[in-house]
Amino acid sequence: MVRSISILEHDLVPKFKILSKEEKKQILERFKTTEQKLPKVLESDPVVKKLNAKTGDVLEIARSSDVSGQALYYRIVERE
Repeated sequence: MVRSISILEHDLVPKFKILSKEEKKQILERFKTTEQKLPKVLESDPVVKKLNAKTGDVLEIARSSDVSGQALYYRIVERE
């Protein structure tokens, strides 16, 4: 019997969250940037598919850090 494993629950995969439109606006203002300047993540990425994220969505990625405890990164979903 094959056991199903959720990639979102694996220890080595950081925590992902799709930002609301308001949160997205706040992040862009906070970092004084635009959607075009954000780092990209492709729609074909397994985590993006699992989250059902769409083109234009901004993902918040919370990675564990030995220095700060947690580091937040942002990526915008883009088509290939």
